[in-house]
Amino acid sequence: MAAHIANVKSVLSGDTFILSSPNNPSQEKTFSLAYVSAPRLSKDGDEPYAFQSREFLRNLTVGKPIKFTVLYTIPNSGREYGTAQLQDGTTFPEASVKAGWLKVREDAGRKEESEAALAMIDTLRIYESEAKDEGKGLFAGSGGVIEVQNDLGGPDFLNKWKGKTVEGVIERVISGDRLLARLLLTEKKHWQVMTLIAGIRTPSTARTNPSNGQVQPAEEFGDEARAFVESRLLQRQVKVKIVGVSPQGQLVASILHPRGNIAEFLLQEGLARCNDFHSTFLGPDMASLRAAEEQAKSARKRLHRAFVPRATDNKEAEATVTKIVGGDTIIVRNKAGAEKRISLSSVRGPRAGEPSEAPWREEAKEFLRKKLIGKHVKVSIDGTKPATDDFEAREVATVTQGGKNIGLQLIEGGYATVIRHRKDDTDRAPNYDELLAAQEKAQEEKKGIWSGKSPKVKNYVDVSESVQKAKIQVSTLSRQKKVPGIVDFCKSGSRFTILIPREGVKLTLVLAGVRAPRAPGRSAQEKGEPFGQEALDLANKRCNQRDCEIDVHDIDKVGGFIGDLYVNRESFAKVLVEEGLASVHEYSAQKAGNATELLAAQQRAKEARKGLWKDWDPSQDTQEEEEVAPTESADADVTIEKKPEDYRDIVITNVDSNGRIKVQEIGKGTAALETLMNKFRSFHQNPSNNVGLKDSPKAGDYVAAKFSEDGEWYRARIRSNDRTAKVAEIVYIDYGNTEKQPWSKLRPLSPEFNTQALKAQAIDAQLSFVQLPASPDYLNDAINYIYELTEGKQLVGSFDFIDSKEGVSYITIYDPKAEGSHKVTESLNRRIIEAGWGLVPRKFKRWESSKAFEPLVKNLKEAEKVANDGHRGMWEYGELYED
Repeated sequence: MAAHIANVKSVLSGDTFILSSPNNPSQEKTFSLAYVSAPRLSKDGDEPYAFQSREFLRNLTVGKPIKFTVLYTIPNSGREYGTAQLQDGTTFPEASVKAGWLKVREDAGRKEESEAALAMIDTLRIYESEAKDEGKGLFAGSGGVIEVQNDLGGPDFLNKWKGKTVEGVIERVISGDRLLARLLLTEKKHWQVMTLIAGIRTPSTARTNPSNGQVQPAEEFGDEARAFVESRLLQRQVKVKIVGVSPQGQLVASILHPRGNIAEFLLQEGLARCNDFHSTFLGPDMASLRAAEEQAKSARKRLHRAFVPRATDNKEAEATVTKIVGGDTIIVRNKAGAEKRISLSSVRGPRAGEPSEAPWREEAKEFLRKKLIGKHVKVSIDGTKPATDDFEAREVATVTQGGKNIGLQLIEGGYATVIRHRKDDTDRAPNYDELLAAQEKAQEEKKGIWSGKSPKVKNYVDVSESVQKAKIQVSTLSRQKKVPGIVDFCKSGSRFTILIPREGVKLTLVLAGVRAPRAPGRSAQEKGEPFGQEALDLANKRCNQRDCEIDVHDIDKVGGFIGDLYVNRESFAKVLVEEGLASVHEYSAQKAGNATELLAAQQRAKEARKGLWKDWDPSQDTQEEEEVAPTESADADVTIEKKPEDYRDIVITNVDSNGRIKVQEIGKGTAALETLMNKFRSFHQNPSNNVGLKDSPKAGDYVAAKFSEDGEWYRARIRSNDRTAKVAEIVYIDYGNTEKQPWSKLRPLSPEFNTQALKAQAIDAQLSFVQLPASPDYLNDAINYIYELTEGKQLVGSFDFIDSKEGVSYITIYDPKAEGSHKVTESLNRRIIEAGWGLVPRKFKRWESSKAFEPLVKNLKEAEKVANDGHRGMWEYGELYED
């Protein structure tokens, strides 16, 4: 009898193998051991010791080559019976009988057998007798029954075993990602269940449709994926990490081969794709699977052989958010001024057609507006969203602001959902798995669209709808200063729709004191005036969707509210005029009280020949200038015969973002302040005085506030309020610096510490004959330079002029410790100009033109020439003509 070599593919029971040809693994045969029998494994219930018997043979033989000899064949079934031997010399059935895991058939040797067969049977009976005597294997007595459950049996299974790693044996491989696993959870009970390999999806294998008997062919690489897993896992003992259950009730688990996670190997070979639906089961473990898939894509293996890398340059670019289109789409402007519409990668805002999502559309948009509008962001393009019937193609990108991923924040708050991409869709967020995990958490916590509730709808009453409504509302608004609002729409350069959340109204605001050119209408017939479109564009760029403040003065004939609009505390009317995109209506400006500021801005626009003034002729404007002069401060309209000798010891306490400085006089004031502050701190350290504000604070109110940087209490005044967030912007009146503080952290200012007890010690001041840069970047550098020169130093200020109407002191500053102090050449004013961080104004007020200051001005102009010639600071690119 000839011996043959085969590989043991699997072991069906303690006496039966499935063998495969070494040269052609698809050729298989069933081979049983001769003259013996083993207890049977069955779906209906295993016989006692059936699993243990099978395990003995499986542990020794699976995956190994074996030499087998056929002794006889059963005619009816064709089943072959014989002996087998491993390369190490172990023979079967002898080894199994000796260990007590097989019984010798009672009928063995009764037929005509060869002498060799009879001798073998006798040996087997001796081994069996010895095993019985020693109580081995099947002869150990009772206790050999293992209960096998073929389903998970409900949620209790997952509650107990999720996240745990258990021993298991892979009984069958149905496809590359689907296995029948036997989980060895306890000694007396096993679970044999259909198991999906976590994190992957492989092509399907051929299968027969039970309804019609038709065979559905395998998908490409489906059979190869199955063979790959079979050769490595079939009947191998593995670690099974239980991670979840599929919607169909099948176990989802990571299968850990001794060499690693089988899912990673499949992905690396291009035989599988990542399964997004399992991402939330795996959490951080999904990252290694994504990396393995990327390896296969880069190598263009199998499923990815046609892979084309994204052509987009996903380098981070900086941009400014100019508009919020919806809950997942924004418009950004790059440094060159070009605007681009982008959608957030893998994020879908609330859909109008989904009842549970639709009520959250405005909430999602407002969330983005508060986070992003006007802010600098980093944009990394991840791909392109193709055009549909409703939308044109657009780029999808990851957007971060202050290092925080905006798409992730939307998902975490329940304001959006994660897009389920097609398996071949690579235009997705790089943190896709993190988004899926955040969505699952938002669902668990019932946030936003997952709450099952609708948000409170904010209904705004349009008080500009009629003159009657406007008249009722104007009395309320005109009594308030810096009313917080939102610019909802820009109708033209000087006409806006404003939302006032705390009043629950929306209104049309017309800028006081200016007239902007009419913008073109929506139809081609509605022609605009010159620079009307530019004015509207600037309004959209600076104001649209921004938080703002308004001062209301009056209403017009059709219900519009006339007033001032402040964005980032800057008057937009002034900005518009300064850019030459609006002219000053002097009568209205005088009535509104902003004529001085606007006329000065208009003069700068004229001199720069901007916008409306591109063809301005100064000779035609002499009369107009003469008429403007009286609108300046009466104090400023003087001539000084002799330079004041008003020197005071000072310290610089703050430099505002616009370059205006705050100073404290050293002397009686600071001594009194020190005494007051000592009492003030003791007062607030007393727990009995820890009393919050009784009412909502109003702009102009004096309060006590704890400065965030040093934790000390100081006197402060409310500059403005965000009534929605209940946060106030405050000015520390003795030092001049500002910050935002929640109302809850403020306290009322006790009368013994008010400004009657001691006036505010921070004096508004401006450097005499020094104009700081208009460019924000240079201005920031100039402010930093002023801090370098003055911070922590006791200085001397020459008070050249005090404008009592404007409340500003113009000073020349000296450092008394510097050599030659009090000399013009040693003033800090000169050092700032000489360093290139300031220049001498081209147009002087009347007091500045006084002969008394000519030597000082001459010296400063010399310093300006030094900076210009040396290309210092803002002169780095040559000659400047600053306004």
